[in-house]
Amino acid sequence: MIIKNRDVLLSHGNVKGREIALDVIDYAIRAVNGYELTKKIIHVRNGKLIIRDFEYDLSKIRNIYVIGGGKATYPIAKALEEILGERITRGVINVKRGEKRRLKYIRVVEAGHPVPDKAGLEGVREMLEIVKEVDERDLVFCIITGGASALMPYPAEGISLEDLIEVTELLLKSGASIDEINTVRNHIEEIKGGRLAKRIHPAQIVNLIIVDEIPYHPWGPTAPDKTTFRDAIYVLEKYDLWDKVPESVRKHLIRGLSDPNLETLKPRDFENLRVQHVLLAHNTHLCEAAKRRAEELGLNSLILTTKLEGESRDAGIILASIAREIEDYSRPLKPPCVIIIGGETTVTIKGPHGRGGPSQELVLGAALKIAGSEKIVIASVDTDGTDGPTEVAGGIVDGYTIERARELGLDIYKALKTHNSYEVLVKLQDAVITGPTDTNVMDLNVIVVL
Repeated sequence: MIIKNRDVLLSHGNVKGREIALDVIDYAIRAVNGYELTKKIIHVRNGKLIIRDFEYDLSKIRNIYVIGGGKATYPIAKALEEILGERITRGVINVKRGEKRRLKYIRVVEAGHPVPDKAGLEGVREMLEIVKEVDERDLVFCIITGGASALMPYPAEGISLEDLIEVTELLLKSGASIDEINTVRNHIEEIKGGRLAKRIHPAQIVNLIIVDEIPYHPWGPTAPDKTTFRDAIYVLEKYDLWDKVPESVRKHLIRGLSDPNLETLKPRDFENLRVQHVLLAHNTHLCEAAKRRAEELGLNSLILTTKLEGESRDAGIILASIAREIEDYSRPLKPPCVIIIGGETTVTIKGPHGRGGPSQELVLGAALKIAGSEKIVIASVDTDGTDGPTEVAGGIVDGYTIERARELGLDIYKALKTHNSYEVLVKLQDAVITGPTDTNVMDLNVIVVL
């Protein structure tokens, strides 16, 4: 089972509704496991490397390299080692610090996330050394999964790692969405926005991608980027950060407005590059799996959206309002039912704060509006198993949560105001613990109404 503390979560509250929510979440996350998905679509047969509808003649390939980064990169690399074995010449991947598993042919570098660090930078430098001498006879697997933007830092000329860290911290606290944050990163770093693909040319590139962004298209340092320097400046101005970021960042972005050679690679730039994009999983796959499981359990089911964004606590209130509508008026679905919502909400932090994450704030926001209900359960998890800078995946609440919090002397209003959702959910025994899930496809939110 993915959820490690299932028994604790089912020891109180609306047990039947909780059991359904946890069952649906567990099934959905297992359905988008990076290791299993890679083993399904990549095979070696009769001297051919088969990747979906593409075939590569192994006798004509001189070297096979593996590079990349992200929170779900390790299981994909592990699958590649099992498929290709000693055919892999060399490799290095950057993973989130705390990943202790290692590989035989591919070096695993533990690096900082969500804030980049020196270890991540050194890992990227090693990747660039690997691809420096490639030619048209070589094949390079580039594994890109959620978290790669932080785990593969390489500041543009004139921008220090410290400057990049400062910009990242400002953006993370601003409430900017992940695609907005990556718009800025793409334009203040050297290899993002497709530029790594240009360095790897003329070798064949195979991108293995698990998407954790709302636009479901190939992304990362070896995929085209549709954003511009003007877009990056707009993001910083939108969140009142332009005057707060380091001067080196402002100078680089302004220079990029007038120098087309600094711009990221666009789709037209990939016409002469040898790149195969393989999208292994994204949030829609996750939500479809959740719906499938709910229907197997005999429940009415609906995917409301896979594109949820906004402030986490507000999103929780909205989901609670939908649950109340179902409970009172049987719309948009007749109970017993499961409503599935995918996407990624954000938390805007100003001033001192505690520990927590978007999924944890979402469920606490929801708890305020479903208090007293005997039929509603709402759960939210970050599918990589770590919600924000915590070791829990998210949380689960029901109509009894507020009453239990009062009995324990916990103030949920204060917890939301100070962004201290983690402490409250742990004390309520409502924090969902999964550990590493071997995937990362944004967040999964589940409403159960009995």
